Amino acid sequence: MRTFGTRTASVLTALTLVGWCTSALAQQRPVTVTVANPLAKKVVQWDEYTGRFEASERVAVRPRVSGYIDQVHFADGADVKQGDLLFTIDRRPFEIAVEAARADLARAQAQVTLGQVDYQRAQELVRSATTSVRDLDQRKANLDTALAQVMAAQAALRNAELNLEWTLVRAPIAGRVSDRRVDAGNLVTGGQDGANVLTTIVKLDPIYFVFEGSEADYIRYTRLNREGQRPSSRGVANPVRVQLADETGWPHPGKMNFVDNEVNARNGTIRGRAILDNHDLFFTPGTFGRLQLYGGTVDALLIPDEAIVADQARKVVFTVGPDNKIAAKPVTLGGFALGLRVITAGLQPADRVVVDGLANPFVRAGAAVSPEAGEIKAQPEQTGVE
Repeated sequence: MRTFGTRTASVLTALTLVGWCTSALAQQRPVTVTVANPLAKKVVQWDEYTGRFEASERVAVRPRVSGYIDQVHFADGADVKQGDLLFTIDRRPFEIAVEAARADLARAQAQVTLGQVDYQRAQELVRSATTSVRDLDQRKANLDTALAQVMAAQAALRNAELNLEWTLVRAPIAGRVSDRRVDAGNLVTGGQDGANVLTTIVKLDPIYFVFEGSEADYIRYTRLNREGQRPSSRGVANPVRVQLADETGWPHPGKMNFVDNEVNARNGTIRGRAILDNHDLFFTPGTFGRLQLYGGTVDALLIPDEAIVADQARKVVFTVGPDNKIAAKPVTLGGFALGLRVITAGLQPADRVVVDGLANPFVRAGAAVSPEAGEIKAQPEQTGVE
């Protein structure tokens, strides 16, 4: 038994030595990796931002006259056209006011007729020296007063008719109406101060996409505009592309139509706005999305996104030098073009980038490798390259 145990221990020791030697030989043998030069292309740079959709127009519908709600003529959440009837306020008091204003106008017109007769009679009497010029002037003043009363009565009638018209609360814009805030039978207050909100309407076609860009991006765009490389979005409707949270591409085109007039001093951002067609009313205000804004045409180096390694807070790319040893180069990342990642700084066109073999644990900075030549190929179905 003691002899058997000794033999077993010897065999295990031998196997351990063989495994250690094999591992050591594997570490000494250079790891094979695939390297390729970055793909140099002239690309259209698209800068990405997050934001939300907003209605291109928004109106809080308020009554212009006070009264009791008689009828509600829309379904909550319905799409309405401009001029559609939404609410009816009890019209009877306003119809009475119109009739009273018409009676006042008729009374004033009768006074004008009487004043004209008196004035004409006074003119004849003055010619025959039967009455004085003072009496003629008095009758002329009475006629002018009657004419002024007619004008006031006409204005009062138009005001009464306008108030009657305002008892029919119509949609000021086309769009989607919210729910009713007041039901039939309730008293509402109209006018400019303290008027009740009856409902709200938002215009959905076209629709806005509002986002905030960094101060650094704003300065870069301003410099590009000054150098004639990219026009400012203040004067030119630069193209944009939008994707929703569940989308992978950028299927929704649009264009810029507003840049704010100042940078927010608290967070160092500036507000921008794009406009998109929404004929099918698919987009809804408040929906989250991402936007790509045309950032100009630049000469860039492209590599596969898989070739980028995270090193704590920075991004690095492994390159192979003339001595076939790996060096880690910090890089600055741009967007995507042709299915590849744009590198804006940190790489040279002659660098040999490790594009395959990074999964091997022995591929690290300073390690000797056996490089094999590869090629970085673009995907032609992607856009953004000239």
